[in-house]
Order: sequence, then structure tokens, then C-alpha cells
Amino acid sequence: MTISTQAASALLRRMFDAAVAAAQPSQIIARHLPERPEGRTIVIGAGKASAAMAQAFEAAWPWALEGLVVTRYGHAVPCERIEVLQAAHPVPDAAGHDAARRMLERVAGLTEDDLVVSLVSGGGSSLLPLPLAGISLRDKQAINRALLKSGATIAEMNCVRRHLSAIKGGRLAAACYPARVCNLLLSDVPGDDPIDIASGPTVPDPTTRHDALDIVRRYGLEMPSHVLRVLEAETAETIKPGAAGLPRIDTTLVATPRMALEAAAGVARAAGFRVHLLGDAIEGEARDVGLVLGSLALESANHQLFPGPCVLLSGGETTVTVRGTGRGGRNVEFLLALALTLRGDARIHALAGDTDGVDGQEEIAGAIVTPDTLARAWALGMRPRDALANNDGHGFFAALGDAVITGPTLTNVNDFRAILIAP
Repeated sequence: MTISTQAASALLRRMFDAAVAAAQPSQIIARHLPERPEGRTIVIGAGKASAAMAQAFEAAWPWALEGLVVTRYGHAVPCERIEVLQAAHPVPDAAGHDAARRMLERVAGLTEDDLVVSLVSGGGSSLLPLPLAGISLRDKQAINRALLKSGATIAEMNCVRRHLSAIKGGRLAAACYPARVCNLLLSDVPGDDPIDIASGPTVPDPTTRHDALDIVRRYGLEMPSHVLRVLEAETAETIKPGAAGLPRIDTTLVATPRMALEAAAGVARAAGFRVHLLGDAIEGEARDVGLVLGSLALESANHQLFPGPCVLLSGGETTVTVRGTGRGGRNVEFLLALALTLRGDARIHALAGDTDGVDGQEEIAGAIVTPDTLARAWALGMRPRDALANNDGHGFFAALGDAVITGPTLTNVNDFRAILIAP
């Protein structure tokens, strides 16, 4: 089998689009409706996909309902009975602070006959930045920036966020008591642990404030002394499994990274490629993952480690320890390291992107690597290794015209990586 660069790029994009489509709330929410309650139905939610999830739930629910969800700016869709608010991500703002406060107010005073439907997806941590007493929104913003630059995993970041929050770590679930809580979650985290999806506002949390303090020390995060005092206090402890005052909670994962990867795999197989799923929970520094997967692709191309033609698929959430002043992006940092490892091998193409359409803080999903990526960059006077050292993957691929731009996809099942190897 031979394949042109244009055909390979088009196939990779079809695979990415299939992964995104497989996690669309409009296609999946109606399959997971809870039992109708005797009392009221209150819908709450937070995340990049929460508005789309609310719209899908509203369309599928034939009975009375009301509610409030918050999503990222630009990710709102219209709902008739559920109020949709917008706030900032990944660094929180006052709109998110107000949305979190209003959400707690919305679930106050419910009865055991009522039902709370919680529609949560990735991004909800930043969209619900209500801090514990003694911590300001400005403190939360500074902590979020430090966490994003630290290289901590998403689970570690969310552990710290939970223990500084007045709504995460099961606190929102406790506020719903004694109503029944039905969680419909769209996972964007490695391992699909509900406590790490938007920092688990409506599920109990087995981690402790001591775990959070260990993470702060491990990464040398600078925190004001008054924030550390709050984190060290008993009041920073989240709601634990089995705690008194927790409502009945039913949790369903309506979409996961693996589901999205399987949809992409179907597209590749239909095009005549074997598919090897390397995992949906790969973590680590983005540039290190690019080096490892690039080496694996070369080994496969040269020695048929994975008999070709084939596609290596993976998901998860890598991290970037920011040392430069570039535009960032973990997917493009992965791709830049991958391109440098592949050194223009004519048999290998790749695409990586965030399924929510936003890689890092840029309104760009990711990019494509082709065999001539480095040659074209050199011809423009660019230095790929310098771009990597400066954490400027977005600047690099934008200059080449190889960025993948989708706009808001209204879903979020983490990162997508596909490496296509032709004989």
C-alpha cells in the first residue's frame, strides 16, 4: 500500500472527526436517562460539554425540569428550560465564581422525592472556582496558573483544587441531600475516575488534604501562607465515601476516551490499516511521550514491530512543564517532539489533538505532522528544536499551516493521537 501525504492527512482527520462524533452528547445522553422522580427534576452541570449535555438531556426528558449549567466561553448552546452560564477556562474568573455560588443555591432545600441530574465533563474544575473561606478568587487564579505550569498530572492538580474548594470533592453532592443524585459524566481523564472529572463536585473523595499538601511540596508550588493555613486545616477536608449526609448517588460514564478511540479505529480499518491501541490513559511530559512513540513508530516501520500498514492510536492527558515563552499546547508539543524523532521518515504521518477543540489555552485542537514537516520549517528559517525548547508548538505548526482547527466541538474526551505507518 502506498499513500500520498494529502490522502494520509485526510484519513487522519477523518479518524479524529470520528472520535469527536462518538462522544457527542446529542448521540449518547438519551441512552442514560434516570428514573422519573415523584418530585422535582433539577439539572446542574459544569464543563466544556455541559451545555451540549443539557440540551441533549432537555430534548430527551419528556417531563418537567429546571436547572443551571456552566460552560466555557464560546461553548454555549441554547436550552429552553435549563439556564446556561459561561465562564473562563483554564484560568477561572468571577463569572465562574458566581455560577458555582448560584448552583449551590439551586440545590438547597430539596426533598427525598426530588432528583438532581449532574451533567459533568472536563473543564469543570476551572468553571466552578468557589473557594473555601479564607481564600480569594485571585488566590485561586494564581494557584491554577501555577498548577498548569508545574507538570503535575491532572489527578494531582485536581486533588489540590478539591481541597481548596467549597463545591468540589463531593461538597455539591452533600448540598443536594436528601434528593437523589444521578451523575452523567463525560470522562476526559486517564483512568476515568469520577473524582477527577471536573474535580468530582458530586462524588465523594477518598483523597485527603495531606495528599494535596504533598503535591504542593512535590512540585514546589508557591502558595501564600494564608492559603497553606487553609489547606492544613480540618475544614479543607472533602466529603469522604460513606459520610453522613451524602445522598444516594448513581454515576454513569456516558462517554470515555476509549469509546472515541474505538470509533477512530473503525475508520482506519475501513481504509485497510491494522490498528494497535496503545492505551487511552497515557500520561507524562508531552515531549517525552513524543520521543517514545516516535521511536516506536520507527521501530515498527523499519522492523515490522507492528506489521503494516498500521495505525498506532493512543489517548490520555500529557503535561507540559512550561519553561519558555511560547504559545504552549500539550498536543502540539507532543507532535513537535515526534517530528524531531521521526526525522522526516517518508512512511509516517501523525495527528494529535484535544477532542474539545482547545489545546492548552489556544482555540486550536492540535496539528498534523507529515514527512516534510521539518524540511518545510527549515526552508522558512525556523528552528524546530528551539520551538520545542520555548514551548511554542502552536507557533511552529501555525507558521506551517498544519494546525487542526475545529472550533468548539461541544464534547471532551481528552487527547487523541494517531500515528499512521505505511510500508
